[in-house]
Amino acid sequence: MNRSNCIVAQSGGPTVAINSSLAGVISGIANSTEYNICYGAVNGILGILNEDYLNLSEIFSDEESIEKLKTTPAMYLGSCRHKLPDYKDDDSPYVFIFHQFEKLNIKAFFYIGGNDSMDTVLKLSDYASKIKSDIRIIGIPKTIDNDLCMTDHTPGFGSAAKYVASSLLEIAHDTFIYAVKSVTIVEIMGRDAGWLTAAAALARNDYNTAPHFIYLPEVDFDPVKFISDIKEALSKTNNVIVAVSEGIHDASGAYVTSSEASNDQFGHQQLSGAGKALEFLVKEHIGVKVRSVEINVLQRCAAHLASLTDITESFEQGNKGVELASSGITGSMVCIKRTSNAPYTIEYSYSPISEIANEAKSIPREWINDDGNDINPELIEYLRPLIQGEVNVSYKNGIPDYMDVSHLRKC
Repeated sequence: MNRSNCIVAQSGGPTVAINSSLAGVISGIANSTEYNICYGAVNGILGILNEDYLNLSEIFSDEESIEKLKTTPAMYLGSCRHKLPDYKDDDSPYVFIFHQFEKLNIKAFFYIGGNDSMDTVLKLSDYASKIKSDIRIIGIPKTIDNDLCMTDHTPGFGSAAKYVASSLLEIAHDTFIYAVKSVTIVEIMGRDAGWLTAAAALARNDYNTAPHFIYLPEVDFDPVKFISDIKEALSKTNNVIVAVSEGIHDASGAYVTSSEASNDQFGHQQLSGAGKALEFLVKEHIGVKVRSVEINVLQRCAAHLASLTDITESFEQGNKGVELASSGITGSMVCIKRTSNAPYTIEYSYSPISEIANEAKSIPREWINDDGNDINPELIEYLRPLIQGEVNVSYKNGIPDYMDVSHLRKC
């Protein structure tokens, strides 16, 4: 049988688990009776527009290389944040992309990414429908923000949550050694949804109650209430630790930042300084020792603290994407349905991309306490299974031994 080929690309921000999803796609195609070569487009959709491809079937032809890819952080294929125009306004990139598909005998395209990447999947799916193309287009989710709709959680989130919780516990150990009044503010990624910041609560144990406060974008931030919260906590303990999302905002919707923020190609504000802004508030109104810590990109690619649950599920979602395409599904994203918390069980499914792209899933308000400065037990129950298990990362000369990505260094 003359089998067709596939192409896969990665887009958006990096995670610990996105390469595990890539490994799942490559493995799924290798075991498929419908597809032959798996090409990889370098730097997302731009790789197709620039005709920059790798033959992933050749590069990852054995199980050992697949396993190494699964535990390598960030994106083996590189990324982009390129927004395709509406094909009704300008169809030239679409004509070129689908010509490339025809040239390479591509019958399935897999795009691994977050919300903006699913926008690309939607646009390509709509165009394919318009021209009556038989190419199957599948979105495979990833984002540490955990804000994609129609799926219980997203690949990359569990590992980032594990890193955040571990870091908060270590910050607590660092802070508690001094018998002086202090406030430590930890800023965590999350523009519109506070899932990752909420994971800081997983640092709490029998002896540690930090973080003492958690402020999320789902609740309007009140600086007066914040100062009151801190003062009350300082009356009971020497060291107060606060977890705060980068996207907290006041009642008017204005972000709480220490500097002006620019926009990216998708119109999202590039936020910075929420933690620093709260540090200034404490200095001005309380006057105790205070510092702010911005975890920033560290929470995205800490493969040495990866969640085994996350890596395993990410691989299976890549595999599921190939299964869906092979069965004729298109214009859809791989999804997870949780069937039980204890024991933790899930099922893999899919949803139409039209129900996912350009939407955002927030934390349910009932999972946040009435005061808006902490989370409720239901959210802990949701979060805890996602950080379970440790990944066996190989080491060389004392540091992790990851896949060689020199093909991404072009200058």
